[in-house]
Amino acid sequence: MLLPFLLLSFLRAATAQVTVYDQAGQVTLGATGTATSAVVLPTANAYNITVLTPPPVPDPAPPTSFTLELQSEATAVSGLSIPIPGTFWGFSVEMSVITQLFGKNSSFVQVPLLNLWSNIRERAGAVHVRIGGNTQEFAYYVNNLTDGHAISKEQVDSNNPTQTPAVIYTMDLFYLLSNISALVNAHWYVGVPFNDTSDFRFQIVEYSEAILGDYLLGVQVGNEPDLYSAHQHRNSSYSPQNYANEFGELVDAMNAISGQIPVRNNLIAPSVSGTWTPEDVWNTGFITDYLDDLYALAVEKYPTDNCFPEYGIGAFHDPQTEFPDYLNHTAGVALCEPYLNSTAIAQSVGKPFLMFETNSASCGGFPGISNSFGAALWALDYGLQMAFSNFSGAMLHVGGQDVYYNPFTAPPTNQSNLYEWTIGAVYYSALVASEVFGSTNTSRIIDLNANGANIYTPSYAIYENGALARVALFNYITDASGANDYTATISINGGTVPSSVSVKYLTAESVSSINITWAGQTLGAMHEVDGRLSNALDVVTINCDTSANTCAIPVKAPQFALVFLKQEENIATVTYSTSTYTNTRYTVTVASSVLATSNGMSGADWELGSTSSGSNNAAQRTIPFEKIRWSFVFVGLLFLCIVS
Repeated sequence: MLLPFLLLSFLRAATAQVTVYDQAGQVTLGATGTATSAVVLPTANAYNITVLTPPPVPDPAPPTSFTLELQSEATAVSGLSIPIPGTFWGFSVEMSVITQLFGKNSSFVQVPLLNLWSNIRERAGAVHVRIGGNTQEFAYYVNNLTDGHAISKEQVDSNNPTQTPAVIYTMDLFYLLSNISALVNAHWYVGVPFNDTSDFRFQIVEYSEAILGDYLLGVQVGNEPDLYSAHQHRNSSYSPQNYANEFGELVDAMNAISGQIPVRNNLIAPSVSGTWTPEDVWNTGFITDYLDDLYALAVEKYPTDNCFPEYGIGAFHDPQTEFPDYLNHTAGVALCEPYLNSTAIAQSVGKPFLMFETNSASCGGFPGISNSFGAALWALDYGLQMAFSNFSGAMLHVGGQDVYYNPFTAPPTNQSNLYEWTIGAVYYSALVASEVFGSTNTSRIIDLNANGANIYTPSYAIYENGALARVALFNYITDASGANDYTATISINGGTVPSSVSVKYLTAESVSSINITWAGQTLGAMHEVDGRLSNALDVVTINCDTSANTCAIPVKAPQFALVFLKQEENIATVTYSTSTYTNTRYTVTVASSVLATSNGMSGADWELGSTSSGSNNAAQRTIPFEKIRWSFVFVGLLFLCIVS
C-alpha cells in the first residue's frame, strides 16, 4: 500500500496550486479544488465576450405574414444576377498569421483548418483563399529559415496604422499551400510586393505558378493603393494615374522574365479601399490598357472602422450605438450601391469583379458586434446582396489574436496543447452561403424586396440550372415573446410547390448571442473548436398545400431560413485527425474541461498579435511553459505495472 499512498501524496502536492483556464479568464485553485480567488485577467480581442443590448423592436414592426409569388423558371425572371459559385464567400488571410492558421511548414498542417475548409468544400466544391493584405507589400523571399517555419516576421511598418510586420517566406510556403489544396481543394490568390517598383520581387508569383499550378487563381497588384500616400508609402501627390503607370511597369517587368512566369493574364487590380473610387482608376484607361493582363477587377471595403481605441485614428465609434446599423437590409444594399457601375463594366469586358477584403469594421472590428449572431446575419445578407449586385466573390478577412472579427482563430502557440480553436460568427455566414449557392456554379440570385421591402425581413430567391431551387429568409428582429416571428408563404407561378420542403435554420437566442447553430449543429464554444460540426443535424420538413400551391415557412425573431424546394444531396464532410505531432515530448494531453495547466501563464503574456492591427506584437516571442502531466502519466503507469 506504500506506492498508492506515495502516488496520492504526489498528486496532492502537484495540484496544490494549479491554474485552470476557462473561456472568460482564469482562477487559481487551492488544494481542495475550490476557487480561492476570482481574478479575471485580460484576454485577447479574439476571445472578447462583450454582449451588447439588442435593438428594440422597430416601431412600426414589420408585418408578420407575407407572400412570395415566385416564377418557377429563371427565364421568366428579370433582374437575376450572373451565375454565382458556391465559393462566393472565401477568406482573406493576412500573410503574417499563416504559421498560426495553416501550419508551421508543409510537413505540419493545422487539422482544425482542414476541417473548417472541408465543411465549405463539401458544400461548394472548393474554397477560395487570399493570402496577403498589408503584409504582402513588404514580403520577401529567403532560401531558408533557421526555425523550420515557412514564414517569419521582421520589422514593423510604423507608417501603417495597423502596424503590420514585414513577412519573410521560403519556398516551403507554396508546398504548404499545395498540400492544403490537395486535401480540401483550396484555390489561392497571392499578392506581389508593390512597395518598390524598382524591384517587384517576383518570387511569390514564380513559385506560386510553378508549385500551385491550377490551384493559383490570381495575383493581386497593390493592396489599397489609394492609402499609399496616407501610409507614407508614396508621396502626397500619388494619384490613380501614378498607380496605373506603376501597374504598367510591373507588367513590363513580368514580360521581361516571361520564361520564369509563363501565365500572363492572372493579375488583379486595383483593390482600392474607398479613398479613390474604382472609376478614378478606370478613367485613366486602365482596363483598356491592361485588359489582356487582368484576371479580375477588385475593390476592398469595410463598412466603418474601429481604429480610435487602439491607434487614436479617426472618430470614436461606440459599439452599442453602431450595432443597429448592422441589423437591417440597408447595410448591405448601401455597401454595394457604389460598385454597381463597376460590376456592369466588369461584365462588359468579361472579367470577374471581386470584394477582395472586407469584414465588420477595419482595425479589427467591434467588441460585441463582430462576434455576434447579428454579425453572422449581416455578413450573410451582405454576401447575398453582393452576389445579386454581380460580384463574383468576396473575402472575409482573418487576422490574429487582437481582432474581434475573425471567422476562426487558432489558439496562441504557447497554449495550443491546452486549447483548441475558436470560431467566429461570420464563419457561419460563409458556411451557409456555400449551401445557398451550392456547387454547380449555375446559381443566380434575386433580391425579392419582400414584405413591402421591409428592411428587417429581407428575402432572396435562388435559381439553379435555370429553375427555382431555394429561398433565403432573414429576420433581424430580436423578440423572445414570439410576437415578431413571421410566416412567409411561398407560391410558384408556372409550376406547383412540392408536397414538402426542407428548411435549415441559422439560429441564436438574440442578435447579441455568440452561441450559433446551423441546422441544429454547432462548431463549439470558445477554445473548443476542432473544425467539425457537432450535434445531430436538424433539417425541418414542412408540408405544403399543393391544392393551394403554397408553402408556409415560419421564421423566428431573430433567425435565417434556407428553404430547399428540391431534394438536396446529402452532405458528407471529410474530416481530418492528427497523425504527426510537432511536440514530441508531451503528446499525452488532458481535456481542457477537466484540467489544463500552464504554470500560471496568463492571458497578459500572450504575445502573438495580429495581422490587420497590432501585428508588431506577433513578432515577439514567449517562453514555452513546462508541464507536469508527463509525471502523472509516468507515475500512474508505474503504479499499474506494480499492482498488476
